[in-house]
Amino acid sequence: MKTLLITNEYPPYIYGGAGVHVEYLSKELAKLMQVEVRSFHDQTVEEGNLVVHGTTPDASLFTDCPKELASPLKAFYEGLVFAGKGMDADVAHCHTWYAHFAGLMAKMLYGIPLVVTVHSLEPLRPWKREQLGRGYDVSSWVEKTALEMADAVIAVSTSTREDVLRLFPKIDPDKVSIIYNGIDVNQYKEVEDTAVLQKFGIRTDKPYVLFVGRMTRQKGLLYLLKAASKLDPEAQLVLCAGDADTPEMKAELEGMVASLKQVRSGVVWIPEMVSREEAIALYSQATVFCCPSIYEPFGIINLEAMACSTPVVASAVGGITEVVVDGETGFLVDADLSDKPPHDPKDAEAFATRLADKINLLIRDPALAKKMGQAGRLRVEKQFSWQSIARQTKDLYAKLIEANKK
Repeated sequence: MKTLLITNEYPPYIYGGAGVHVEYLSKELAKLMQVEVRSFHDQTVEEGNLVVHGTTPDASLFTDCPKELASPLKAFYEGLVFAGKGMDADVAHCHTWYAHFAGLMAKMLYGIPLVVTVHSLEPLRPWKREQLGRGYDVSSWVEKTALEMADAVIAVSTSTREDVLRLFPKIDPDKVSIIYNGIDVNQYKEVEDTAVLQKFGIRTDKPYVLFVGRMTRQKGLLYLLKAASKLDPEAQLVLCAGDADTPEMKAELEGMVASLKQVRSGVVWIPEMVSREEAIALYSQATVFCCPSIYEPFGIINLEAMACSTPVVASAVGGITEVVVDGETGFLVDADLSDKPPHDPKDAEAFATRLADKINLLIRDPALAKKMGQAGRLRVEKQFSWQSIARQTKDLYAKLIEANKK
């Protein structure tokens, strides 16, 4: 059996949870079958059953189009390049809308069964229009087309499966399975590394609240910044924020951080994606990890924090409610989202206050924080191993391949 994984992200070019998912899934699947990965970057890897081929389009091809359209055009270009190189796998497995056009080519031109893992859904991310302009209509179209044509759809949580069936009623419910994201518990585990704290100017004698994520509407950093003024003054706030969707978003959040620093101490701003080793050290030594997302089909960052024995305070949205156990591994906070696009909290200040209240409970009760952190580690070990996820994925492939022979 051979699978073709098609993805925008693959190490070392990873910026989100989907890339992390493909990285670990590909390595575990390679223990069970042949795996070819085609990614949107210039890379070549050959390790046993795992082969990775990347390609980077000539940037000059897209210099004459509006900047916001370059991303969707590159995605379609990559799909044509991949199809032109031939495809000989037993199944094609796409991750994020960037890869969907290539998956459609695999199915239509080569007759390969198509699997799509849903890491997010474009109709639930209307703010992406800020980044893509009319390209958002293209991403939405190719996502809808691929999901409706796929032989199997994998949802990363129960709530994601419900969203898929609600938003795309043409899809046969029997085609939509749930296979969770996972975590490498041997890599993500509690460590003591004060050198990393010193590197970023984090005090070792005071507790800190940690945020790790991109500067996007989806990740909700805005609401944690609003909550900052209500946090226990003894707590530091460490914000590890990666790429922004737009320059305007970056400027807005950086301005809020600058203003916050003027009214309280202990605000540490890390405007970059840190290395995995640094992230593990930051997770491990944090008193609380906060995930204030307003949309999160799964939320792999919560698994990362829990694996490092850190309690989580997170918004009760999407797949987060299937990862964090309220009152046991941390606290879930009602974001009270509007049912109208862009689905922001109905009362941003009230949401921020609720976040601060739960964070303060853990900041002021170290024993409770430790207990919840230990419970989180145990939950991750029992429920979210990549070995189990790879076996479930292989079983799904086998069913599709057998059906395709009939």
